[in-house]
Amino acid sequence: MTDYSTFEKLDLRAGTILNAKNFPKAKKPAYQLEIDFGSIGILRSSAQITNRYSLKELVGKQIIAVVNIGIRKIAGFESQCLVLGATDNEAVSYTHLRAHETRGNLGCRGKLEKK
Repeated sequence: MTDYSTFEKLDLRAGTILNAKNFPKAKKPAYQLEIDFGSIGILRSSAQITNRYSLKELVGKQIIAVVNIGIRKIAGFESQCLVLGATDNEAVSYTHLRAHETRGNLGCRGKLEKK
């Protein structure tokens, strides 16, 4: 089990997907995403969400990602953040992805509250 102090070290940020393209070199079906996090800039991520979203519908969606997880090389691609999602019976569901007329504050930090 992870203790709360470890979880507090994660930097969760809101971002908007600017660009999405197929990632044919990945071992599992994935997209390469460019995500705008406002004041911290544009980061890239590899996301295995091809079974849930088309490339066209991803652009403009807002997501939550861990931005201080380090760079992970995936088939020569530098993934700079980890897009968060949830699973339901082994199928990835990114129900928090949304296109919204009034954008949230890009780059805003997720707030962790201890209950």
